[in-house]
Amino acid sequence: MGCENHPRAVQRAGGASHGAWELLGTGRAGAAAEATGGQARASELERAERFFARYGAVTVFICRLLPVVRTFIAFPAGLARMPMLKFQIYTFVGSWPWCFGLAYVGVALGARWDSDPELRRLFHESDALILLVLIAGFAWFVWSRWRETHSGRR
Repeated sequence: MGCENHPRAVQRAGGASHGAWELLGTGRAGAAAEATGGQARASELERAERFFARYGAVTVFICRLLPVVRTFIAFPAGLARMPMLKFQIYTFVGSWPWCFGLAYVGVALGARWDSDPELRRLFHESDALILLVLIAGFAWFVWSRWRETHSGRR
């Protein structure tokens, strides 16, 4: 995978962010509560909407700096009907340091990849650990769903 795929990745990420913003932000809090399958109450979403209306731009900026949270910030931005251009600007400014930092770490580690066998060994050991965690997570998911479906039959 080379640099020639970079523009497509940027387009896909922007499209996904825009899609979430548009799709989730077009309704009111009650409709959004319905869309979450009852996981969020309308009152919680209304409170989040008020908070976001007051601190939305700063919230987008800070959340784009945080792992995991950065993925979901489009939802409250859409609920609060944050202007698209403002959302995109704060998303770019908040994402830039994160992306720059990851790129810097990648370049620094990549330069040592062929010359440092210890680095390569550590990464390969991490691969096994990550695979083990994924398998355990999948097994837990299947087990918990199986238990839910079979507990109702008693």
